[in-house]
Amino acid sequence: MSSWIRGADEIEALVNGGELELISPSHIYAERLLGEARANIDSATTILEANPAGALQLANTAARKAATSLLAAQGLRPTARGGHVAVADATRAQFDGPFLQFGRMRRRRANEEYPQPDSPAATAADGEDMIEYATKVTDAATILLATDQLSPWHT
Repeated sequence: MSSWIRGADEIEALVNGGELELISPSHIYAERLLGEARANIDSATTILEANPAGALQLANTAARKAATSLLAAQGLRPTARGGHVAVADATRAQFDGPFLQFGRMRRRRANEEYPQPDSPAATAADGEDMIEYATKVTDAATILLATDQLSPWHT
């Protein structure tokens, strides 16, 4: 297994700042998170027409769990202090593709969950966009985990 060094400075800062914590690296835990992500995508798809806001939130949770699976394989976990922002920062620092949009999509979910009084309600198209995004993140995480390139993180 090769050492994963992309984003090392950012990960070190997140660990030292208490936003990520070290855990035992676990592909079993990573696979569990990916399974939960897939189940959330399926659930979001099922409720999309009846509950677009709920579908958007479920799909965002799926993307977060898929991204967190990569951290779990490295022996990293977001803390209560770091939360969703730490997942966004850690994955953006290390990975390309859909992970670069994680922060923007997280903010989109937050805007739906905590809307301004005059904000428009989520539409089925909004939910579809988030489901598509969550699927891309889950697929990318699945591929990255299968390559066995993610080495345990050491500070």
